[in-house]
Amino acid sequence: MRPFKETDAAAVYEYAKDDRVGPIAGWPPHISVEQSKEIIQTIFNQEGVFAVTLKNTDKVIGMISLIVGAKSNFPITEAEAEISYWLGVPFWGKGIMPEAIKEIVRYGFENLRLVNIWSGYYDGNAKSKIAQEKCGFRHHHIEEASESVYVAGAQVEHISRMTRDEWTMATYGKVSF
Repeated sequence: MRPFKETDAAAVYEYAKDDRVGPIAGWPPHISVEQSKEIIQTIFNQEGVFAVTLKNTDKVIGMISLIVGAKSNFPITEAEAEISYWLGVPFWGKGIMPEAIKEIVRYGFENLRLVNIWSGYYDGNAKSKIAQEKCGFRHHHIEEASESVYVAGAQVEHISRMTRDEWTMATYGKVSF
């Protein structure tokens, strides 16, 4: 994982144009390299947003973010954060996103000293549900009419949470950290 660069626009577009990626994550497919570049500049160019790359290459294959407090899409405190992510279709089912999620969760709890980390997935996004469960997130509640700023219409969103105590117990076998 690393910060995005404007030169990542072609790689982002390569995977974000696929209609199997954006709509299940709450945004429309990208329509051009120029649009992907604009999204890098305006959305991905902020603290807590990272490009997901393969270990042996610097090419972007997805995105993961850890957005703290009021900047999140969820009504959370400054001691909490939201994880969001997407991954190019050729890399689905290879364990890449759970690895990235686990690393960003570790960073959130160890470095930022967060108390809760939240994530969500829309109805029909079984891959995201599985990734969250593999990483220790537990279902918390359902938002029946979740609105995305990027797509029209409400969707059912399943909200998951992991507490610092849950993460610490799973990682170190004890609650105090």
